[in-house]
Amino acid sequence: MAHYLVGSRASNLAKAQVREYLSPLRERFPNTRFTHRVILEGGDRDRRSVVSKVSAVSGGSAFSSEQEAALARGDVDVVVHSLKDLPTSNPSGLTLLPPPGREDVRDALCGSTLAGLRKGARVGTGAPRRAAQLLAVRPDLDLVPIRGNVPPRLKKIESEGLDAVVLAAAGLYRLGLHEAIGELLPLDRFPPSPGQGALGIQVRTDESSAALREILSTVADADVDAAIRAERALLAELHGGCSVPVGAYGEVLPDGDLRLSGQVSSLDGTAQISGTLTGPSAEPEKLGAALAATLIAQGAHSILDAVRAVLPT
Repeated sequence: MAHYLVGSRASNLAKAQVREYLSPLRERFPNTRFTHRVILEGGDRDRRSVVSKVSAVSGGSAFSSEQEAALARGDVDVVVHSLKDLPTSNPSGLTLLPPPGREDVRDALCGSTLAGLRKGARVGTGAPRRAAQLLAVRPDLDLVPIRGNVPPRLKKIESEGLDAVVLAAAGLYRLGLHEAIGELLPLDRFPPSPGQGALGIQVRTDESSAALREILSTVADADVDAAIRAERALLAELHGGCSVPVGAYGEVLPDGDLRLSGQVSSLDGTAQISGTLTGPSAEPEKLGAALAATLIAQGAHSILDAVRAVLPT
């Protein structure tokens, strides 16, 4: 019987994502054994610092570097990430496989609706993108930095006297906490982080992993793959990362074309640049690069340079 070790972060959400991913594989390949192994990341050890600072200290991503190192060493055979946490480039010898189906990509406001928030309401979020998008719509809000796993962040509404918190809807649904959602924020004003709601399935590229890659390919979703590749190509062309205020959402249309929307925001929400392009779904990276060029022509680099001057590097 083939036996593969599957790595992930330690959170309940990460464990739920692994169960979600492995469920159809275990049904299709009953003679193949998958064992889950938890890997602690820098962002899980340090819950106080902003994500960009933790990433700078670790020399990589706060939420993926240790898992990638374990995969490269052969400690695990595949890693199941939250795709939005992954840098746009893979370390040498590693690659991303097409992901399975995607959960809801939207951000969720928990504790209130946007219109229901009082003037000067205190809203918790640890993401510069979410803070910038909220301030663009409601400049009166008091944005409070919060970190941690999903349930503790929800509890901060009571423990820290917040009026609301913003979280990824995907995580709430995967944890069965969707009843906490006050409003799903509209994609036209609040495009998500590139890859949000999708799983990042990372494996080694060596010949010894060929059989595993073939097994994992059976649960791949080509439309989701095209969408997230376009989103990540846009982010790469903008030289962004998971800590900068860049939103993107790709969707394969009924006619087979791929539509990609992108947005760049200043940290205070006073400047926003948005655009949408449609192209062949067979060329997602080309579409992402084209939309990035459109946003750059409108001044995206000047906004992002100002952001990087403030965030830790």
